[in-house]
Amino acid sequence: MKRTPVKIRVIYADTDALGIVYHTNYIRWFEIGRTELLREVGILYKGMEGFNLPLTQAYCHYHFPARYDDIVLLETDIDYLKRASMKFTYRIWDENRCNLLAEGYTVHACTDRNGKILRIPAETAAKIRQNISKSMEQR
Repeated sequence: MKRTPVKIRVIYADTDALGIVYHTNYIRWFEIGRTELLREVGILYKGMEGFNLPLTQAYCHYHFPARYDDIVLLETDIDYLKRASMKFTYRIWDENRCNLLAEGYTVHACTDRNGKILRIPAETAAKIRQNISKSMEQR
């Protein structure tokens, strides 16, 4: 599946006193990518009934800084889907895709509304697996 990168313009509130993107904003951008990827495969966060995908791990390797008013390109993919968890990977590029600014991943558990681990619903897993397979075929 060919994914369209999400374009993000760095706003002033995303930066520190030097005009460089503050490190935690990359993790916030990861959420934007994750939400858009799920939307692209037909899963809406606000439409998930009976389960949540809380974050259990986050990792980000910073290569080059993004700065105020830059446009960055965010690419998101699904690395794996297990019975009760999934891992998303992210790459953030400069606007011209010349420099990889940051890359990382997040791992999410599947829980009920009370925080109890549960199996990812079959319909959700099927949509994700279908798109993981397409993505793997194109690599």
